[in-house]
Amino acid sequence: MARIQVPIHPLTREAFRPYGEVVQVAESPHYTINQGWAERYADMAELDLLEAGGKPNVGIVRAEPRPMPLKVTLMERHPKSSQLFIPLTPRPFLVLVAPPGDPLRPENIIGFKTMAGQGVNYRRGVWHHPLIALDQSTDFLVVDRHAKDENCDEVILEQAEIWVGEI
Repeated sequence: MARIQVPIHPLTREAFRPYGEVVQVAESPHYTINQGWAERYADMAELDLLEAGGKPNVGIVRAEPRPMPLKVTLMERHPKSSQLFIPLTPRPFLVLVAPPGDPLRPENIIGFKTMAGQGVNYRRGVWHHPLIALDQSTDFLVVDRHAKDENCDEVILEQAEIWVGEI
């Protein structure tokens, strides 16, 4: 069985572009609203939620911190929609992704460590690991697709040992 060490990179818009968008105030276009008392940062992510009668779903997920090193045993994707995660407190978290397509190739999994104040929007079909909170429990605002049909494919990773070391 092959042993794969997942490379971890800082989360930047350019590096994450093949997988979706980085949601952050820094370097985002904005304009003044509310008689000059507020700044509006708009169009930060391309939400893709309406396939086959889907509707936007806004919720909160509380993720518990995962111990490191982390053995990666599962990846998932949403073939009918995007999925957006924004931490509700300025906490970094870990993002593991792989390009869309069949089959998932474990050697293509890469990681990104966010900075406080960053969120992510996964594009439709992008393989990703479930939320990985670091150091403490973290609440995330989630915007995804709500519908009666199934929109989550999971793959159990048995063909290789995949690890994330200390980050």
